[in-house]
Amino acid sequence: MSQPAQSYADFYRHSIEQPDAFWAEQAGLIDWFSAPQRVCNWDNPPFAQWFEGGKLNLCHNALDRHLKQRAQQSALIAVSTETGSERVYSFEQLHAEVQRMAAVLLALGVVKGDRVLIYMPMIAEAAFAMLACARIGAIHCVVFGGFASGSLASRIEDAEPKLIVSADGGSRGGKAIAYKPLLDEAIRLSSHQPQAVLLADRGLATMDLVPGRDHLWAQLREQHLNTPVACESMDSTDISYTIYTSGTTGKPKGVQRDTGGYAVALAASMKHIFDGRAGETYFSTSDIGWVVGHSYIIYGPLIAGMATIMYEGLPTQGLDGQPNGAIWWQLVEKYKVTAMFSAPTAVRVLKKQDPALLKKHDLSSLRALFLAGEPLDEPTARWISEGLQVPIIDNYWQTESGWPILTLANAVEPKEPRFGSPGIAMYGYKVKLLHEATGEELTEPNQKGVVCIEGPTPPGFMQTVWRDDARYLKTYWQSVPGKMVYSTFDWGIRDADGYFFILGRTDDVINVAGHRLGTREIEESISGHPMVAEVAVVGVADQLKGQVAMAFAVLKDASLAGDAQASMKLEGEIMKRVDGDLGAVARPARVRFVTVLPKTRSGKLLRRAIQAVCEGRDPGDLTTLDDASSLEQIRQRLAS
Repeated sequence: MSQPAQSYADFYRHSIEQPDAFWAEQAGLIDWFSAPQRVCNWDNPPFAQWFEGGKLNLCHNALDRHLKQRAQQSALIAVSTETGSERVYSFEQLHAEVQRMAAVLLALGVVKGDRVLIYMPMIAEAAFAMLACARIGAIHCVVFGGFASGSLASRIEDAEPKLIVSADGGSRGGKAIAYKPLLDEAIRLSSHQPQAVLLADRGLATMDLVPGRDHLWAQLREQHLNTPVACESMDSTDISYTIYTSGTTGKPKGVQRDTGGYAVALAASMKHIFDGRAGETYFSTSDIGWVVGHSYIIYGPLIAGMATIMYEGLPTQGLDGQPNGAIWWQLVEKYKVTAMFSAPTAVRVLKKQDPALLKKHDLSSLRALFLAGEPLDEPTARWISEGLQVPIIDNYWQTESGWPILTLANAVEPKEPRFGSPGIAMYGYKVKLLHEATGEELTEPNQKGVVCIEGPTPPGFMQTVWRDDARYLKTYWQSVPGKMVYSTFDWGIRDADGYFFILGRTDDVINVAGHRLGTREIEESISGHPMVAEVAVVGVADQLKGQVAMAFAVLKDASLAGDAQASMKLEGEIMKRVDGDLGAVARPARVRFVTVLPKTRSGKLLRRAIQAVCEGRDPGDLTTLDDASSLEQIRQRLAS
């Protein structure tokens, strides 16, 4: 890494004090068909409009502009340990496949501004579909593959797609999951009916095609092998995609993203935060159903001219289908990965494996491991840091932000990570800690407040809630008394050096007999027990105390969970630990041991679903097929 030309403090200050000049400079990292005429329009707060007057195309920036210099370089590396397949597409080959997909979408009646819902496993065709939508100016909405029909139906109703792109099935741990029946049921339940469905047939599950509506990708691809499709010129403020936030109940909340601001934000983050360099390889282990997959599997690395690994499978399963706790490190060695992005949850899974697996492959290409999705506890951070001997850089952001809010921009100025902290405020983000009741800004070190962002929010941030500006205002900008600020709904503290520590959701606060306790603080204490691999704490209604804390822990040695005597002893040890760390008031009513916790693919624990099961309620939205089995295990533990 070259020596920084300036300190990060100066870099950050420039972004806050002279935002137009700062972001005009960052806009030079991408290609524009027409240069922007105005950097930021903040005339109608809190709706920020970035790079007005600019014309561009997201797909052009990800693919076409690289063809002169790196046509033969690897662009997309699609790996599936579920099917034992590995396919590398050069920029030229990926460009050709995306044009074929774009031609098929056009042939099926999709035009600029139409919505295309993508319900796909982690396969190359999903990337083709996303990039093809961007190419022709269609708005894509990716829904995590495997979502239950009811959840999928609500998204179909909200997005109103003209076309749905899907597949016969996905696979998890060698078990095929048929998507087509789930999709058919979702369409049946939905008040909106798509005109067409495009299906990739992987040979995993049989499909009953609906005549006139359903089309096979392989057949239509053959008809458009050499059909050129030019990139549509898009206004910077045009919508690129919508994505639904995890954890929503009732009507889904669609995060709406622009085109120009998002492209600039990703290009800048790849340079300043992830130190991504053209010709290198980036590996994000997330899923395109989550925002991390959009930003750092598909668009970010490709905009930076990097190869990106798209991975389908578990972190403990090899290409031969056999157990292999070193598969990710095997890919790092093979493709000379320089930057890797994963989730603390995944690292906790790997933590249960033989530590020798971290030394099995040559990881000398790797410059850093980035983690996000769930707060990174100190024991996990220390374990992976000592094992990989590279910087472990936590980062904090949201579906709404599109790129990190808090982390370290080591390509600007290297800084030491601090265990338990995702880092400092990133350029463009005016991050404040505010008192929940008064809105007063908390400026002294280690004061606990709500993490908020003053407007204008930076490029790449959500524009609004899809088709619901009023909900955007009410949900995000009107929750702090007397202040129009964006609330993250997370508690945080900041130390004297500006490092933030996230303490948990403001709506995950447990009120035990009048004492307000953050679930994150209790989880941190429990996860420090040497036998605990991961833990979720939720507040459960209690007639006497209002709420009590209930803990569900996954042990490093899964066999102990079924041993009643050992479980009782462990539960006592954990209770004593929490007593010592936080006091008796924070002690969970029970600690129950399970083998798996329900979570999104990006690693977020589904606390609301766990809480609902504990209180005998319907867990509601975001219950995938995998989640259903883990929630059933929680039900059984509660009954025992």
